[in-house]
Amino acid sequence: MSFRAILATRADDGAISASLQTLDDNTLSEGGVTVAVDWSTLNYKDAVALAGPQIIQTFPLVPGIDFAGTVVDSDDVRFSPGDKVVATGWGLSQTHHGGYAQRARVSGNWLVKLPTTLSTRDAMAIGTAGFTAMLSVLALEHAGVSPDRGDILVTGASGGVGSIAIALLAELGYRVVASTGKPGEADYLRNLGAADILDRTLLSAEGKPMGTERWAGAVDSVGGRTLANVLAQTKYRGTVTTCGFVGGVELPTTVLPFILRGVTLAGIDSVNAPQALRVEAWRRLAENLELAKLDTTVTEVGLADVFSAAAEMRQGRARGRTLVDVNR
Repeated sequence: MSFRAILATRADDGAISASLQTLDDNTLSEGGVTVAVDWSTLNYKDAVALAGPQIIQTFPLVPGIDFAGTVVDSDDVRFSPGDKVVATGWGLSQTHHGGYAQRARVSGNWLVKLPTTLSTRDAMAIGTAGFTAMLSVLALEHAGVSPDRGDILVTGASGGVGSIAIALLAELGYRVVASTGKPGEADYLRNLGAADILDRTLLSAEGKPMGTERWAGAVDSVGGRTLANVLAQTKYRGTVTTCGFVGGVELPTTVLPFILRGVTLAGIDSVNAPQALRVEAWRRLAENLELAKLDTTVTEVGLADVFSAAAEMRQGRARGRTLVDVNR
């Protein structure tokens, strides 16, 4: 069966290019479950993958680090034709064909059956970013950071992870402070549930190793100096989750927040998260995320529009979630 897909290739000189092509089932990756894909998303990692060799490790390859759709064929007893499923992370868009295609074939171990309250569009409105946000919230809960402990800071607040983290935390009763460099997004962030807005420049400048205690916890998707300053301002025995590095991979901090205040830095790995954690995260997303709020975070594009949308994202002009309708 033929289908449309974005295919990334590498020339002999190392140059990376991607284009919309027609493929057939013989080009699908190995796996026991074939899925008719409905939706994928555009994440910062996808935008980077389309611009250079940092993400994709095997060529030619279909990019897209997540997808949701309907099972059409399965050798795995856990899945049957008609099942609605979601896939995020694992080897998608690195060594295995990803979500920017109308069909995908993966291991059943990579799939999660969607809760009945979530459609495939809902699943990708949440996507890898929302899944990562939920993993961050679960990490805060596991560390004992409850709403009565104080304010929770969310950096990169208008991005995909930040937007959904705000909505989740607010729904769970936390008081959320949103850090952003986009003053015009204040109303958007407040509608998601942010109680206060913080200019990101207050966190991105060089700061002291230890600052005034402000945050009971934080969800950081920026990294770099921002993360260092967040750690310096975190309260005694607070927890900070980290899942991104748009602000840099270096962490210019000291051991002082960790040994003097008992601060915990919790890394969030959404790529290789174990299956039981994935199932729990999607269950909680269906239970704790107000789906109506997703509508304010979502922009839809077709496969042919992915390239221009990725350029906008790399330039910092994207907001919320970008859904990819692979059948458009």
